[in-house]
Amino acid sequence: MFDMDGLLVDSEPAWFDVEREVFARLGTSREWSPDDAHAMVGVALPVSAARMAQLAGRAGHAALVQAWLVDGMAERLAAGVPFKPGARALVTALTEQAVPTALVSSSVRRLVDVVLAQLPDAAFTASVAGDEVAAAKPHPDPYLEGLRLLGVPAGGAVVLEDSPTGAAAGHAAGCPVVVVPDRAPLPTSHPWTVADSLEAVDVAWLAARLAA
Repeated sequence: MFDMDGLLVDSEPAWFDVEREVFARLGTSREWSPDDAHAMVGVALPVSAARMAQLAGRAGHAALVQAWLVDGMAERLAAGVPFKPGARALVTALTEQAVPTALVSSSVRRLVDVVLAQLPDAAFTASVAGDEVAAAKPHPDPYLEGLRLLGVPAGGAVVLEDSPTGAAAGHAAGCPVVVVPDRAPLPTSHPWTVADSLEAVDVAWLAARLAA
């Protein structure tokens, strides 16, 4: 099961640009900083939109902030999805070997579908969006739903993530977790396997993680 933002797609720079534009639209003199952006990595969109509105002194505008964020990201992704190095090759290899896969994202369905539209139809067996589960990452709900859709037990799928928030969700769902760090720092002590990039991951390597 793959996370999307920061793992499959190099979307964090685009998110930062959109967040900065949206924050400015709220009419605050305060600038959106890299620290602000890093604090949003892996966080569910309604939560990040509410935080942004509150920081701008516009706490009642969270729904509008979320709509602006989605519109901005949908426009950028539709112009071309910046897939991470090794992402397409790994998804293709899994598809060719008939390994069931799920895309499990904190992003809303609209953004997940924009990314899926730029992959082959059979790239993923199933997908889960952040607005389709009761509790977002770091809760296990997204990955539990992915397991349900794939029809496998908790220990039967490897989770690939880039952030501590998503990794915690996969671990809570009872899955072995592989983290390919993007921009969010990892804690010094953790129960996950770490890989330098998706280019270092192949089907046999994932099978070994599952067997372990």
